[in-house]
Parts: sequence; C-alpha cells; structure tokens
Amino acid sequence: MRASPEAANDSSPPATAVHSQPATARPLLDRARSNLAFRSTWAELNGAMGDLGTYIPIVMALTLAKGLNLGTTLVFTGVYNILTGILYGVPMPVQPMKSIAAVAISSGPEFSVPEIMAAGILSSAAVLLLGATRIMSFAYRIIPLPVVRGVQLAQGLSFAISAVKYIRKEQDLAKGKSLEDRPWLGLDGLILAIIAASFIILINGAGEVNGNPDAETTTFRRRRLRYQKIIESVPSAVIVFLLGIILAVIRNPHAVKGFEFGPSRFEMVMISRRSWKDGFLKGAVPQIPLSVLNSVLAVCKLTADLFPEKEASATSVSITVGVMNLVGCWFGAMPCCHGAGGLAGQYRFGGRSGGCVAALGAAKAVVGLAVGSSMVRLLVQFPVGLLGVLLLFAGVELAMAARDMGTRGEAFVMALCAAVSIGSSAAMGFVCGVVAHVLLWLRKKKVMEA
Repeated sequence: MRASPEAANDSSPPATAVHSQPATARPLLDRARSNLAFRSTWAELNGAMGDLGTYIPIVMALTLAKGLNLGTTLVFTGVYNILTGILYGVPMPVQPMKSIAAVAISSGPEFSVPEIMAAGILSSAAVLLLGATRIMSFAYRIIPLPVVRGVQLAQGLSFAISAVKYIRKEQDLAKGKSLEDRPWLGLDGLILAIIAASFIILINGAGEVNGNPDAETTTFRRRRLRYQKIIESVPSAVIVFLLGIILAVIRNPHAVKGFEFGPSRFEMVMISRRSWKDGFLKGAVPQIPLSVLNSVLAVCKLTADLFPEKEASATSVSITVGVMNLVGCWFGAMPCCHGAGGLAGQYRFGGRSGGCVAALGAAKAVVGLAVGSSMVRLLVQFPVGLLGVLLLFAGVELAMAARDMGTRGEAFVMALCAAVSIGSSAAMGFVCGVVAHVLLWLRKKKVMEA
C-alpha cells in the first residue's frame, strides 16, 4: 500500500500494532455508525412499530399454544434486529417463519417446540446453502420481475386479509381461529380500530413523499408544506402501540403486578430423531419455498426499489437468515427470517435506516432480559384490533409495490401469480407465474417472426 506524502515526511516513530488496530477498525465503525444513524428520530421510532402487527400475534400464539420461551425469543430476535440494522443500514425486518408457525398452531401436541426448532434449523440451513453457493443470487437475476411482484402482491394481500379478520372478529390466537364478530364498543372494539386506522391515514396519508418546501415558489405553498411536514412528523404508529399498552393494563391491571423480573432461563432444546423428521416434513418443506421467495428474493427486490443505494444482495440475505436461526433455534428462540411485508410496513411508517430496527431490537432485548416470559401476561391483553390496524397498513404497502407493471402482459403474469399464491401456495404461484411468462414470451416471438 502506497504511503501518503504526510507519512513519508513524518519523522515520528512507526505506529505500533496497538495504534494501527483502531485505524483498521475505523471504517467498520464508521459504516456501522452511518447505518444506525436516524434520519428523523420520531419517524424512525414510528417505523419500528410497522412490523409488530405480524410479530406479536404469532409470538403470542406460539407462546400460549406451544410453550415457546418468550423471554429467549425476545432476546434473540432483539439481537437479530440490532445486527441486521448494522449490516444493512435499512429497516430490514426480523419476522417469524410464518409457514412453520401456521403448522405448529394448527397441529396437536405432536408438533411442539422441538419440532418447531428442527423445522427452523433445516429451513435456514437450506436457505444458507442456496446463498453460499450463489444459487440464490443467480435465481434473483433470472426470475422475471412480474413474478416477483406477484409474490409481493400475494403476500401483501394475505397480510391485509388477515388484518381485516383481526379487526372484524374476536381472535383465539392460541388456536389461530377467528371467533364471533368483534363488538362495536369496548377497549378492543371495532370503533377503536376504525378510529386508529383513520388517525394513521390522516397523519401519514398514502405514504407518499412530499416535495421540498424550499422548492415552492410562493409563501403560501411553503407554509402549507411546512404544516404538512409537522403533521406527518407525529408518530402515529407509536401512539397507536402505546395506546394498546395502556388499554392492556386497564383491561387487566394484575398483568403488570404478575411480572417476574429477570431473564428467562436459557436452555438447549433437545431434538429427537422423530422431531427432526416431523420438523422437516411438516415444517421445513412448506417453509423453504416461502423463505426463498418472500424472505430473500422479494426482500432484495423491495430493498432495491426503496433504497437503490443500499440494495441487499440475495447472497447476504440468505446467509443472515441461515446464521441467525442456526444459533437461536438451539436455545428455543422462534425461527425467524426477513420479510418483504415487514420491510414495507416499517418503511410505510417512516423507517429509513438501520437505526429503526436496531431501536426495536434494543427494546425487545431489554424487555426479554427484564421480565422474560412473564411479558406474555400483558401482551395477551393487548387489543388485537389495533394489531390488525398496524398489519393492515403493512400489507397494503407491500401490495402497492406491484403498481409498476408497464405492460398488460406483465400485469397478467403478476395477477396470475398472486391469485394462485393466495389460493394455493407461494411455490405454486411462482411456478405458474414463470410458466405464463415463458409462454407469453414464446407467443410474442412467434408472432414477430410471422
């Protein structure tokens, strides 16, 4: 390495290894500091709430139905959030592996914590292998954009449909079932959810980015945009979440009194041969296609759309999904992945940096270390209708990513892929979308040759 002129003329003694180490580490520290820097404090904290509509219901369901260690899950997912914030510099989410969670909730006692962890480990190992061998990166380059948009549209609409069920119906989260219609009045009533949704729309609008007030030509327009900027700085999602916490305490004041301070005990999960088999067949097999399509390919594409200067590679996303579960699942932490829906939700509410998810991760870790699994006593009282509101906007934001189809053929492939994905599975929708794209390409080629 060529020395600088200043170094050549410097007569001071050469730096020791002790002094050279900070110079080597400084670029990494500078990058981490830049990735974690808030673009706007309230907006970033508001964005951190954008993924809780998915996270809390699934964690609560697995904790209540399967005895998931909530304290361990909070600590590990908090660490995951902090590390992904440092690595990517964007609000990269940490979400539950939804297919595994759905299988666990709908199955009997034969599919419990060991099987859940085995499914998470095997799914992550498969994704890690695809990423490390560059197969995932190759797939990301060759898969047609309308097919990726179809997967995003299907996932976004699925989130929105689930959100509407949360809002309209009482929920038995432990069994994953909707019950009778939600009452209009009450601390978890329909009117409360409608007011919360209206409040978010009034504050955040459709999630559009407004112009620069200084670029306006008239005093009136500059003043109008400044007022609008002040309104949009109100942390709507934070307010809705804090309202939910207050209502949870009002609904059952004894929940707070029942907190057991201190972290949950960390224990290794013993996975038997039968648990490995059931975890693979029932959990990993349906989860792997969803992780590949939504947790890697769709996430990378959405990252490129929202943050072109910080596009995440399919290889790096695959590796982080694999590594975090190959550690945490052995201690009973819920299997996690990245998800396009979580990224869309956090972006929708103002998340623009890695500091957004790092702040969320720090909060999770602190709660997990402070009260451990006893936190479920409060979360079970949280108004599910408000969680549905947060999930609804995350789903709509993800679905809106599919609005950039330029031709009728692209829109056709996207809609077909989304319809089959919702009606069957993401893997089947992906296959149908690719086949339709190829057939349309062959038809167009034949017509041009004729």
